[in-house]
Amino acid sequence: MSEMSIDKAPAEIPAVVLRQPEGAGGHEHNAQAHNENLKFATWLYLASEVVIFASLIAMFVLFRLHSPEAVFQVHEEANIWLVTANTFLLLTSSWAMVMGLREVRRDNAPGLVRWIGLTALLGAVFVGLQYVEYSELSHAGITLYSSEFGMRFYAPTAFHGAHVIVGVLWALYIVRNGMKGRYNAHNYIGVEIFGLYWHFVDVVWILLFTLIYLV
Repeated sequence: MSEMSIDKAPAEIPAVVLRQPEGAGGHEHNAQAHNENLKFATWLYLASEVVIFASLIAMFVLFRLHSPEAVFQVHEEANIWLVTANTFLLLTSSWAMVMGLREVRRDNAPGLVRWIGLTALLGAVFVGLQYVEYSELSHAGITLYSSEFGMRFYAPTAFHGAHVIVGVLWALYIVRNGMKGRYNAHNYIGVEIFGLYWHFVDVVWILLFTLIYLV
């Protein structure tokens, strides 16, 4: 009886050992599927935002085609150098976002905090300078209800500004989590999702800047 039990024991041990990698692989697969679902949901949300921005931009373009003289008049009042500098700041914030994602992939939490903190700072400066621009336009008599141009100008730019404010708050949230060590080289999906949103905000602004201020 003792010999039979000794012979059976080695046969059972490998079966237990072989099941461990299978469980780990299943957990990794579930985490990957979860991350992909989060990305897909983010893309769906951004797609809905594209529809809204496209509608606002289309309204401005139609007005631009029917009343070009009104747009040219506003171009003379607008501080194009201020808006250009603001555009550069927002593009720089997008670069800082990329650097932050690179650092967390390297398992460098302090680097993540520094770069995403810079993203938040540049975004906040963008909003502040946009307020300065609105003040200058208001003093020039260009307000939300002063003309047909006002509504078509403030609607898309202010809506975009609201997205920047949300992005700044989101970036500060990531900085807070990064300081608590909640992100690492194996868990940075939250940073990646924020990156998708922030790059979307930048791309939309490039379109607005080109169509409203340059064309």
